[in-house]
Amino acid sequence: MALLPGTMSMAGLLSTDIFDLQVTEHDPDARVVTVVGEVDALAAPELSATLIAQLVDAPVVVVDLSGVRFLGSAGLAALVEASSLADREGRQLRLVCNSQTVSWALECTGLREHFILADHVPDALAISAAAPSAAPADRAQRRRAALCRAGRPELGS
Repeated sequence: MALLPGTMSMAGLLSTDIFDLQVTEHDPDARVVTVVGEVDALAAPELSATLIAQLVDAPVVVVDLSGVRFLGSAGLAALVEASSLADREGRQLRLVCNSQTVSWALECTGLREHFILADHVPDALAISAAAPSAAPADRAQRRRAALCRAGRPELGS
């Protein structure tokens, strides 16, 4: 497992000490993106860009959200966008979701069932690629319906 260059402490122009991303290469086929702090409208674009870049480079991307203290709608949209890209490209985005904040945000928006979830990073890395929770088209259809119910239909396309 190696820390990728330039990702030790990523902070955008508007970010503060309340948001941090770290990307590690687990092996050539898997990346772990560790997110810490508050994922709000200022931090979400950086999260989105990082997840997309990692999905381009690796077929499996695990997003460790254990250290997230706030997950706003923009952060949820970044996760949905990355998941949609993963589905379209035959890749997998897996979330480590043992944060009460993240669990609550996913649950109350109806998005929990649209992601591959695990309690810990090793568990997420061990999930068989052959056994996703649902077919990508089925997950995408349910995600679009949930986003429409949440008033964000533009994110479901």
